Amino acid sequence: MSNIPKVVILGAGYGGIMTAQRLQKDLNYNEADVTLVSKHDYHYFTTHLHMPAAGTDALENAHVPISKLIDEFKIDFVKSSVKEIRTDEKKVILEDGTLSYDYLIIAVGGETETFGVPGMHEHAMFIRSINSVRAIREHIEKQFAEYKKNPERKELLTFVVGGAGFTGIEFVGELSDRIPQLCRTHQVDPSLVKIYNVEAAPTALPGFDQELVDYAMNTLQKKGVTFKLGTAIKECRADGVLLATDEEIKSATVIWTGGVRGSKLIEEAGIENMRARVKVDEYLRAPGHDDIYIIGDNSLMINPANDRPFPPTAQMAMQQGPVAANNIVASIRKQPLKKFEFHNKGTVASLGKGQAIGVVGNKKLKGFMAAQLKKIIDIRWLFIIGGISLALRKGKFL
Repeated sequence: MSNIPKVVILGAGYGGIMTAQRLQKDLNYNEADVTLVSKHDYHYFTTHLHMPAAGTDALENAHVPISKLIDEFKIDFVKSSVKEIRTDEKKVILEDGTLSYDYLIIAVGGETETFGVPGMHEHAMFIRSINSVRAIREHIEKQFAEYKKNPERKELLTFVVGGAGFTGIEFVGELSDRIPQLCRTHQVDPSLVKIYNVEAAPTALPGFDQELVDYAMNTLQKKGVTFKLGTAIKECRADGVLLATDEEIKSATVIWTGGVRGSKLIEEAGIENMRARVKVDEYLRAPGHDDIYIIGDNSLMINPANDRPFPPTAQMAMQQGPVAANNIVASIRKQPLKKFEFHNKGTVASLGKGQAIGVVGNKKLKGFMAAQLKKIIDIRWLFIIGGISLALRKGKFL
């Protein structure tokens, strides 16, 4: 029986892919058996999904086969859904089998948080995966075709987006760019189309200063977006939403981007957590489990600058992956572990074609320059995981 350590990575998002690629680079032959588990056989770019969802970019630009990103002679890939994590047995239960582990990296990504709003799961759509994005795009296009047959149904041309964080703002920016083209195709008066962005918090884009938030809102308002800030959605219905103010917005399209929580797998595994997010130690390990590393949406790390949790961004997961991999290799070799330190390389939010806001260090960017920085960030990720060829094939340069 082999005594080679078994390393299992759950999830092939930003953190999971970075962990797998670093392990295949750093481990020697036969030093460990590494298995990567994902329910999809492709890696998709979550920070890019708002574009194909609105129909402003091709869906194929938002994902790449996992087989193109890992060396399958060094990493075993298993396409399957995770059903259960049994920490006491050091096993992962899949829908079609079981994996044992000596070291486990949980990078499964988060789940949609609806904050208990009635009807949200039943009637809203979510920008969460390639399949959900495809459905949103097809649904939006269908509304214009349906309106031509039923011009009395104004709700077909009313779009409600819940949440004014990154995803919500970036999506309404792309949707407002797509509307004119759809109106031309279906010969619909653009003035009939309504886009509402509803946010319970008093401001959009938390984390940006007010100058950049004002710029973003003004830019989007000029493109036809109506904001309702400081207004919660009280109920999501088949025919629209009811707001906390008791105002009703009749709509055939409600898209919820209002929150992400950790995975229920964390809670069911009995790992100490807060809303399915785990306050990991300085080495990215779960409390009481030196053999389990948690990265990405399911990890909780406190920013010492303000004593508040870091937001679970792609940038965070990209930095956590290599450190988790380093520490697993170090554990196997009985070497000291490396502490994780987050280095903020900047934050950018797109506002549609040629528009964005961003912060790099102490420098604030807006408009065209910020939009170019967003493209550079996206291309950089493609280069990191797939080299020049992937960056050229999937990157948006214009």
